[in-house]
Amino acid sequence: MSDDQSNKPGTRKDTHYAKLRRAHRDQKAGAPAFRPRQPVPPGDAPADGLVRLYGLHTVRAALDNPRRKIRRMLVTRNAAERLAIGDLAALPFKAELVEPKDIDRITGSDAVHQGVLIEAEPLRPKRLDALGDTKLVLVLDQVTDPHNVGAILRSAVAFGAGALITTARHSPQESGVLAKSASGALEHIDQIEVKNLADALGQLHEAGFQTIGLDSEGPAELEKTFDGAKIALVLGAEGKGLRLKTRETVAALARLDMPGAIHSLNVSNAAAISLYAARKFLVSE
Repeated sequence: MSDDQSNKPGTRKDTHYAKLRRAHRDQKAGAPAFRPRQPVPPGDAPADGLVRLYGLHTVRAALDNPRRKIRRMLVTRNAAERLAIGDLAALPFKAELVEPKDIDRITGSDAVHQGVLIEAEPLRPKRLDALGDTKLVLVLDQVTDPHNVGAILRSAVAFGAGALITTARHSPQESGVLAKSASGALEHIDQIEVKNLADALGQLHEAGFQTIGLDSEGPAELEKTFDGAKIALVLGAEGKGLRLKTRETVAALARLDMPGAIHSLNVSNAAAISLYAARKFLVSE
């Protein structure tokens, strides 16, 4: 850009200097200096037996899920319009029109609630013997970060996995953080909770699943390991990876082929890539 162009009224340079002049005038006039908005900490926990879920995708999916029992909603006018809710009084639960700051006081200002929050009963985990007719499941071995589990749920739904299997202990409970990371996927996949992961893997073997543990040092590439009509992908916690007992119980250990300088991925990224590869194999069979 030439000097003549940069100094024409309306250009970025002109706008920049105009802002500086205004700021200088305000300072001379004694205008109060800008103060950043103070963060709002989360409020009290929900009542026993309830969870708080927030975000447009999360709440829309919950509203559409007949298994989800919603007890209360707080929603801004804008969010209600985006959710296509015309009459709050017509909803089968208590709903209140509020300002964003009212939800901030509950979730804390760091939560991206997008103007809507619900209080609902958590979904009941299913038993392994209730596993439906699916060819692809995902098993988590003590993955505890709710952000990661939420992202994994989203990938599992996207690639058509029939269930997410976790342990009763050392797994995150349903929460607003997990549900927001899942972006609605929480409502679209069976979640199965087991007490003993090794026993559960044995049951999956009996049900015809090939169980494959993901390990950065696995002896074979994942795509070359697939064998059979049903696949259960098993992923371990970040840092620790799969526990020894899990490694000994799965039918195979495999690695993702990563020719670059980094040879391991975040568990949610590894889950997405593995699900894609497994789905591609199952469809081709």
